[in-house]
Amino acid sequence: MEHMSTSFKFIIPVLVIIGVFQNSRNMAPLSPNDPNSFSRPDLVVVKHMKFVLGADFKEKIFSGYVELTVEKIVDSADELVLDTQELHIQSVSDKATGAALQHEQVNDEKNKVFGSKMIIKLPAGNKFVIKIDYKTSPSATGLQWLLPAQTAGKVHPYVFSQFQAIAARSFVPCQDTPSAKITYEAEISCPKELKVVMSAIPVGDPIENDSVKMYSFKQKVPVQSYLIALAIGALESRKIGPRSTVHAEKEIIEESAKEFADTETQLKTAEDICGPYVWGIYDLLVLPPSFPFGGMENPCLTFVTPTLLAGDRSLVNVIGHEIAHSWTGNLVTNVNFEHFWLNEGFTVFIERKILGRLHGEKVLDFAAYGGLTTLKDTVKQLGELNPLTSLVVKLDGVHPDDSFSSIPYEKGYVFLRYLEKLVGGPSVFEPFLRKYFDTYKYKSISTDVFKKFFLDYFAANAAVKEIDWETWLYKPGMPPVIPDYDKSILDLVTKKKEEFLNWNSERRANFPFSIDELSSEQKIQLLHEIVNSGPQPIPKLQMWEHTWNMSKVQNAEIKFAWLRIGLISKWKDIVQPALDFVNDVGRMKYTRPIYRDFYAWEEVRPQAIENFNRHKKFMMHVSAFTLEKDLHLK
Repeated sequence: MEHMSTSFKFIIPVLVIIGVFQNSRNMAPLSPNDPNSFSRPDLVVVKHMKFVLGADFKEKIFSGYVELTVEKIVDSADELVLDTQELHIQSVSDKATGAALQHEQVNDEKNKVFGSKMIIKLPAGNKFVIKIDYKTSPSATGLQWLLPAQTAGKVHPYVFSQFQAIAARSFVPCQDTPSAKITYEAEISCPKELKVVMSAIPVGDPIENDSVKMYSFKQKVPVQSYLIALAIGALESRKIGPRSTVHAEKEIIEESAKEFADTETQLKTAEDICGPYVWGIYDLLVLPPSFPFGGMENPCLTFVTPTLLAGDRSLVNVIGHEIAHSWTGNLVTNVNFEHFWLNEGFTVFIERKILGRLHGEKVLDFAAYGGLTTLKDTVKQLGELNPLTSLVVKLDGVHPDDSFSSIPYEKGYVFLRYLEKLVGGPSVFEPFLRKYFDTYKYKSISTDVFKKFFLDYFAANAAVKEIDWETWLYKPGMPPVIPDYDKSILDLVTKKKEEFLNWNSERRANFPFSIDELSSEQKIQLLHEIVNSGPQPIPKLQMWEHTWNMSKVQNAEIKFAWLRIGLISKWKDIVQPALDFVNDVGRMKYTRPIYRDFYAWEEVRPQAIENFNRHKKFMMHVSAFTLEKDLHLK
């Protein structure tokens, strides 16, 4: 998923974090290898899944069956353990014989947030295909069903998935842990006027039958459950490169094709750094505004928010981040979410290498400095001693959604940059990266596995003896070593910030402040630095708005930061534009800080809470779930 400095991530209020750890105290992990999954792939593993499902937009469910190809790891094992959440299981059978299999869904109130433990008694043998007939719930946490009015076209409904971190279990009975990888195939039926896309390669043309079309897909590369993804809507497509097609509603398809026209350049650059791209195609789906993230790295089909459509390609670094995931996270995967930095720290590291190769090392360092600013803010907010500011965390009894922040992204990035410099720079470190990706491709690993591989690879390099692994990986707070970033691009931002802060609006009627010479990226950094400077005099903000019409800009990052400045300064004129913004845009990178700013402003807090309660039914579960905590409603 996208990261906070250029895209997203949850920053959880300190009181929520305290509550999380008080509630998780004395709670055991759900299974030996993953604290957030009941499944036991170490005993019996699912190797392949075949979905045959139909979408029912009236009932807001999928129904049909899934076939699980299963192998015993331990000969004495006699049951398959899966994760489920609010799934209605109709039957379970051995496909070979048609015999019904004994099964149960075990519910534990204290672990309700993790769903149910499904236990299937296995027949004799070591390999099986188990068929499960089932249907999803209308309240499935991993699915968002949109009414026509919530789409760009306003005519047809829409549904899309978001299964990271542990919501795949609300869509299909599965081993919902990143420690287990499967190949999959699917046959998905929908109304004939709609189109299905998935995180897999399309197979043949859709088959039409009366009012229904069936689309087929196959994913031959093993993936973890959270990378299963689908969307159904009134979609059009445009080819944007030899390996890439963009899908979107017709109202934004041309704009999307133009914005992401350089995708192949980013993809080729990533291959130069990381090695061969194994996924075949790299398509993009531009979702409706309620999508809660900037991007999601679903293989073969990256999901992106329409807030990236800035008109000048200034926000396409998010695509670089999701492309990097094709190696970091998708190919080599964290064994569970306690080691999430192996996914996201590496991804930010590769993303910025792509940025540096395309635009220069100064641009790379400018982005890295912005990430460092985000990291400092996160550590300050969570508290320097908070265990969730460590790179490797403990998640016994803690839902991964409650633990996500910029820490694994930005602290992970700083650690990898430190290691790169320590061993001799990019010319030495990049061959190591390619060897690492090749060695552990299609596998899920822990931090200890990475550490051993690194030390073995650099065994002859005496510098590695300096690494304080314990502090870097397991101690909370800021990293022990901060890189020395080039600040030449930042200097103009700093100058403009000082000009604005020092300008006295009472003494000078004319607004002397110009931002024309700043790039979009510099404008964003400038506004964020003003956010961090605290409340500003309202006459200053009124003059800036009058001169530059800031609340009307197309660039969502600029608009977001501007709205935050107004809210922090308690400028009443900005309240309605900010409410309109969070109602139109579901991206949590924007909605969470804005709602937190509303909560901190006691006078408008009731208005913000009433607005949230009125609109939460249109939000994806993960958005409503976390915003309720930000507004202290849970």
